[in-house]
Amino acid sequence: MAKKRIHFLINPISGGKSKKGFEKKARKFLDTSQFDAEFKFTQHAHHASELTQLAIQENVDLIVAVGGDGTINEIARELLYQTIPLAIVPEGSGNGLARYLRISSDIAQAIAKINAGHVATIDSGVVNGHAFFNVAGMGFDAVISHRFAENMSRGPMGYLQIVLKEINRYQAQSYALYIDGQVLHRKAFMISIANSPQYGNNAYIAPNATVDDGLLDVCIIKPFPLIQFPKMIYHLFSRTAHQSDYVEIIKGKEIRIERSRDRTPVHLDGEPILLDKELTIEVLPSSLKVVC
Repeated sequence: MAKKRIHFLINPISGGKSKKGFEKKARKFLDTSQFDAEFKFTQHAHHASELTQLAIQENVDLIVAVGGDGTINEIARELLYQTIPLAIVPEGSGNGLARYLRISSDIAQAIAKINAGHVATIDSGVVNGHAFFNVAGMGFDAVISHRFAENMSRGPMGYLQIVLKEINRYQAQSYALYIDGQVLHRKAFMISIANSPQYGNNAYIAPNATVDDGLLDVCIIKPFPLIQFPKMIYHLFSRTAHQSDYVEIIKGKEIRIERSRDRTPVHLDGEPILLDKELTIEVLPSSLKVVC
């Protein structure tokens, strides 16, 4: 039987970790009786998307994202409705989607999932034509993502430093939300659109979200006194955000959000992008094959 062709697409700077020895480690654990593997490092922004397009043209059997949620997003958006599955070796700062799918950041265990070959089909989300697979958002967390992308200090500590710097000066914005025909007007600290439950690092913004229910969880975080910030953090890490007086979560399929400001940041799986004042958001049920 012919071996399956597998391409590892590696982000060399994700999570602030060196990937110098990754190929050697991966080959040690990969079942070479099943797979003929190639290892390719991304060299610039959007290179992962380009490498994925080439792999599709070459009819490879499996593509592996080696990086964080941003790297996964770049690769996965090219694989929407494709027969080629996406596998993940988590090497990012938060690894939100991988954590939900129970894919370990230990290379041996992540490669074991690839060897086992179990494939599931999950939903995706789209904001103004831009795909996301874990969590998208606007407001405070999008500003933080924008600042984090400009920051040289990666990893959880770098992220925390930016949060603590920005939280004192950020002001809540006004939003009009249209969720499957329901109309809401809210002032919000931030709004997250969750396909899976957590941002990453086990911080759960939508504890009841699942990636295969054909729905997105719209999480509205209302303005709160700064003295409540430690309690809000507690809710995130104890999976009780939905129990907070300052959090409102509504499930939906077709969502439109009108913001008070134009061309402000939205993040897609942690990667910031400037979008128009009006956002059209929808779920794409059963649109991505993943090895898990």
